[in-house]
Amino acid sequence: MRVLVVYCHPVPESYCAAIRDTAVEVLKGRGWDVRLLDLYAENFNPVMSCEERCSYNDRAPDDPALRPHFELLMWAEAILFIYPTWWYGLPAMLKGWFDRVWATDIAFKLPAGKGRIKSLMTHVTKVGVITTCGAPTWWSVVVGQPGRKTILRGMRALCATRCRTFFLAHYLMDASTPKSRAAFLAKVRARLERF
Repeated sequence: MRVLVVYCHPVPESYCAAIRDTAVEVLKGRGWDVRLLDLYAENFNPVMSCEERCSYNDRAPDDPALRPHFELLMWAEAILFIYPTWWYGLPAMLKGWFDRVWATDIAFKLPAGKGRIKSLMTHVTKVGVITTCGAPTWWSVVVGQPGRKTILRGMRALCATRCRTFFLAHYLMDASTPKSRAAFLAKVRARLERF
């Protein structure tokens, strides 16, 4: 299984980095081919230009910096997203990655007239999300869990028909303890053994 780990956190020594390291270790231990995409480490530019937006419906962006991202997306059979939930959603860097990389002629084709979008991501059969969140579980549910829905409903809709998904979150991160963080890493290990 070829798995792309998309990691998004600006602080190198964050708890999300411990989650990332645990995830990569488990997946490699299973014999999977793992590629790590660290958006902050590579200084990914999440800002869509005027020209890029104006041609968005017609063709894939021609920014050479995006080519390696397109190649990774085409290579992956599984994608695991690891990021902090900020204001109930994705960090701007990750949202910008979706905006610029899951593009026309890369992730989908637009119909000539009315009709359905054609997916170009049917090779992706597994999508997972591991995140941290300062809010409690109940409040995240009340506000609608927009980050979870963006990936596991919106983006997943472009993947294989029977694409399997999972979502893990360490809630109340701002009040976390060494014990709660260790317990969550154990949960990450166990879940990825079944991914």
